[in-house]
Amino acid sequence: MQNIHDVSRRRMLEMAALSGLAVTGAIPRAHAQNTAKRIDKLAPELDAIISTSEPILELATGFGGGGNTEGPVWWKEGGFVLFSSIGENKVIKYTPGQGTSVYREKTNGANGHTRDMQGRLVSCEGLTRRVTREEKDGSFTVIANSYQGKRINKPNDVVVKSDGSIYFTDPWNIPDLPQSYDLDFNGVYRVSPDLGTINLLTADLFLPNGLAFSPDEKVLYIGDSRRTQIRAFDVMDNGLLARQTERVFVELKGAEPGGPDGFKVDTAGNVYTGGSGGIYIVDPKGKKLGRIVHGQPQTTNICFGGDDWKTLYFTTHSTLGSVKLKIAGIPSPVPALARKA
Repeated sequence: MQNIHDVSRRRMLEMAALSGLAVTGAIPRAHAQNTAKRIDKLAPELDAIISTSEPILELATGFGGGGNTEGPVWWKEGGFVLFSSIGENKVIKYTPGQGTSVYREKTNGANGHTRDMQGRLVSCEGLTRRVTREEKDGSFTVIANSYQGKRINKPNDVVVKSDGSIYFTDPWNIPDLPQSYDLDFNGVYRVSPDLGTINLLTADLFLPNGLAFSPDEKVLYIGDSRRTQIRAFDVMDNGLLARQTERVFVELKGAEPGGPDGFKVDTAGNVYTGGSGGIYIVDPKGKKLGRIVHGQPQTTNICFGGDDWKTLYFTTHSTLGSVKLKIAGIPSPVPALARKA
C-alpha cells in the first residue's frame, strides 16, 4: 500500500472530501498514532469538569470503511449511541455492555446526526446532498437539498435549536478539487421549523464543519476546519446571525495532528472539540482548560450521553470511544425551555 506521505495533496483532498475528513491545511499522518492516552490539565478550572485520572475507553473499532466514523448521537430512551460508518454506508448502534449492531444500511453516505424536538433523527446525507429527517413510521422527509434552485454541496453536520429550526453546514466546494457543484461557495444554513424557508447564514468560511449553540442559544459556534478554528456569531431574535459579530473563538492548530470537526457544548457553556493532539475542553471565553489525548490523529465528532448526560462519546477515523465527565452536556433533543434567554 502506498504510504500516506507519498500521496499528493490533491489526492488527499479528494479522499478527504469523500470520507468527510476535516481538511486543516496539512496532510494528516497515518491513522495509527500510538500516543499514550491521558488527560492534560491546562488550567485549574479543569478539575470541576473532569479528573485527569479518568480512563479513556475504546468502545468499538474497525468502522469507517475507509471513510470515517462520524456523527454520534445518544438515544436516551433506548440507552444507546448511533454513529455513522461513512465508507460502509451504515449507521451503527452501540449499546453499553452489549456492543455494536447495524442500525441502518444504505444511509446515502450519512455523516453528522442530531435529534429534533420530537426526537426524530436528523441526518446529513453526503451522497444524495441533502438533510433528511427519519419519521416515526420509518419514512424520510427532506429538510433541505437546494438553495435558490441550486443543489447544495455536501451537508456535513447539523444542530436543532429549541424553537425547532435546523442549522447545518454545507462544505466541500474546494478550489483544489475538480468538482461540479452548483453553488460556488461553502455555506451555513438555517431551515425554519415548518421547513418552508431556508436562509443562508454565512458563505464566508473556508470549510464550515461542526456547529453548536451556547446554552442560552445567543451564540452559534461554527468550526472552520481549513483555518483550524472555531468561530463565533451572535444569534439575532429571528434566528439569523449578526454577521458583524463574527470572531475567532479558539485556535486549535498545533504541532500534533488534529483539528476541529464536530463538537458539542455542555450545560456550563464549555466547548468540547477536536484539536491538535486530542479533544480540547474550552471555556465560554475561549480559554483552553484541558485536553483529552485519546491516541488518534483526528477527532471527527462528539456527543454527550448516559442517563445523566455526563459521558462524553467521541468518534475518530475508525473508533468510538468515551470518557466520564463531572458536568452534564446539553441533551439532544434539547429541552425547549432550558435554553431560552
